[in-house]
Amino acid sequence: MAARAVLCLAGAALSLYALHVERAHARDPSYRAACDLGPAVSCTRVFASRWGRGLGLVEALLGRDSVANVPNGAIGVVFYLLQGLLGAVPGRGAAAVLLGTSVTSAVASLWLAGVLAFGLHDFCLVCITTYLLNLLLLALNWRRWRRLHHLKTA
Repeated sequence: MAARAVLCLAGAALSLYALHVERAHARDPSYRAACDLGPAVSCTRVFASRWGRGLGLVEALLGRDSVANVPNGAIGVVFYLLQGLLGAVPGRGAAAVLLGTSVTSAVASLWLAGVLAFGLHDFCLVCITTYLLNLLLLALNWRRWRRLHHLKTA
């Protein structure tokens, strides 16, 4: 339970920071975040890119101004809140939702890591850290699912 709380708090904090960076850069294009360490290590550039909203997919499908084209940081805040709150709920239903959303976040993390490496040619410290947090939550949720599944069959 403590591990989940730490992971979710860290993820929510990083997601809120991503939202801050995106908004600050939108107000002032010369804004540079603390995580901008060089031309190829820039979270500001990543968050301000089309890939920083809707996983880079919503704009292509529904348009830039679509209500569904929300910042990835906002998606992250909702995800980490869901993980934190549902993590305290016992039972197989909560475990299934936790595992399903974790698998989805892991797939999204792999997608965005590929975009970082091969599309943007960038190394975003905040992004990579959230991908790691997502994989750790996936491991926790998988372990919980297996434990509950084992109890069911035992």
